[in-house]
Order: sequence, then structure tokens, then C-alpha cells
Amino acid sequence: MYGAVTLAFLAAAFAVAAINIDEAVRMRAPLSFEALFSGIAFIKSKLVILGALSFDLFAVLLGGATALLPVYARDILHTGPWGLGVLRAALAVGGLTGSIVLPHFPLRKRAGTALFGGVIAFGIATIVFGISRNIVVVSLIALVALGASDVISVVVRTSLVQLQTPDEMRGRVGAINSLFIGTSNQLGEFESGMTAGLFGTVPAVLDRRAGDDRRRVAVVRLFPALRATKSLEG
Repeated sequence: MYGAVTLAFLAAAFAVAAINIDEAVRMRAPLSFEALFSGIAFIKSKLVILGALSFDLFAVLLGGATALLPVYARDILHTGPWGLGVLRAALAVGGLTGSIVLPHFPLRKRAGTALFGGVIAFGIATIVFGISRNIVVVSLIALVALGASDVISVVVRTSLVQLQTPDEMRGRVGAINSLFIGTSNQLGEFESGMTAGLFGTVPAVLDRRAGDDRRRVAVVRLFPALRATKSLEG
């Protein structure tokens, strides 16, 4: 398994190295306190990007049940280590399927619709998995759907941030985006375990799902421009 992952990384590295890049000489602005925080100022002024980052934050911080898969495999689905491996593989299969299908249906005129459609599908799949007791059919299908819908949502959000940010700001905005995702991942897993310990695994998943949906609705109301987005390039 580790050998296969290593080969995949090497293949990806060679593919990236084969991309031809036309490098243009850019003038570097002098380093200043204003330049240091210019990425935050730009995000605040661009409501579509701010909405996408907020959406991403809630999706990762309060989004799913993946951190609790070991508990589901052992205590709820009663499958043991092999079942945990199958459950995690189902997420990957869904993500791979979504990444293969998505290029055949490019999001040129319906980016906002695809974003919210993916979010709705993610929520439904999480609820179905949370209440399922059948690993062979229901749980695996739910996780495949969860992985596929998550890919659609992530692709739209990431593309919006990348394509609607000018070249001179892309590094700073990307750094803020990475900070959002990285920290919320860790905090989200901590919150999952703590909530499951207090209220039980299934109630924790369903309650977190409901709370996440409420926050997403709030984001939609705060950033109507995100919902109305047609093109990824603005």
C-alpha cells in the first residue's frame, strides 16, 4: 500500500514537472505593514470569496462524521478493522468518482447551483450514514455519495477563490485559505470526539449536521452573491 502511494506521488510529481509555464517578470512591492494584511483586506472587500471561505470553514469544522469512523466500525456497525478500511475506502471511491465525472460536466454557468447542490447532497449523505446500521449497502453508498458531493463542493469553492483573485494577491489569499482549512480540520476532529463522548456517537453526528446546516443557511443569507454566482471566473 505504501509503495502504491509512493508511485502515485511520483507520477503526479512528474506530471506537474512536465507542465510548461511561461514565467513573467513581476515587480515586487516593498514589504510593509499594509502589504502584510492586504490579503485580509482583499477578502473582506470580495464578498464571493469571503462567502466561499466561510462556507469552507463551516464545512470542515462542523461538517461530517469521518473522524468518528473508527467508532462506527467497532461499536455501531460491528465490523472491526476490515470494516474501517472499507468505510474509509468508500469515501475515497466517492471522491475519485466525483473528480472523474466533474470534468465532463464543466461548471461554466451554474457554479452557485452546483455548490449548494453538493452541500445539500453532503448533508443528506451524512444523515443517512449517521443512522445506518447496514455496512454492506446503506453505509457504503452513503459514504460514496458523501465523498463525491464533497469533491464538487470543494472544487467550486477552491476554483472561486483561485480564479477571482488577481495574480498579485493569490499567494496571500491562498495562505489564508490554507490556514482556515488546516486549523478547522484539527478543531473539527477534536469537536467530533468531544461531542460524541458527551452525547453519544449517533446523536453527535446528527446534531453536528443540523448545526452545520443552520450555519450554512446563515452564510447563504449573509452572502447572496455567492448563491447567485454563475461563472467561476466572476
